[in-house]
Amino acid sequence: MNKTFLAAIMMATLPIACSAPSSDTAETSETAETATIVEVSDDMKLPVFTGPAGSENVAVSGYDTVSYFEGDGVPVEGSKDHRVKYNGVEYHFASAENAAKFQAEPAKYAPQYGGHCAWAASRGKLASGDPNLYAIVDGKLYLNFNQQVQNTWNEDVTGFIEKADKEFPKIPADARYDDA
Repeated sequence: MNKTFLAAIMMATLPIACSAPSSDTAETSETAETATIVEVSDDMKLPVFTGPAGSENVAVSGYDTVSYFEGDGVPVEGSKDHRVKYNGVEYHFASAENAAKFQAEPAKYAPQYGGHCAWAASRGKLASGDPNLYAIVDGKLYLNFNQQVQNTWNEDVTGFIEKADKEFPKIPADARYDDA
């Protein structure tokens, strides 16, 4: 058996294990575009960056969030063929294996602040996060708006994370970066 086939079997049979303890649910649904999408939910109901108003409901511009943590740590684009819906937002993956890893532990792989810019979140604001401007700090993925903002954020990463951890939860769950 090849690895892709085995990963697809694992994904179909893998139990859902989210890190948040309450109201975890999982469902699968058929769509016209692809075979199956797994749905995972937990308590993380903060705003997620999915692009400007009217764009697809896809997080991290379609990049595979597991790829930031695996192999050489270089982010790769995901595919609609391998997707998981987490708290109502689609995440795309480069392989069934990566989709299965995300399905098992979505909070581990989902970017902080819903994929919004980490520096903007420290100011209580929403701005888009660029999937190519990122850092992994203490096992968590952070995105920034542009290179200039990332340079500023890099001057005091710990301080900006502390501020963002306090400010981001105050932003309404239905807020969008173009509303902030």
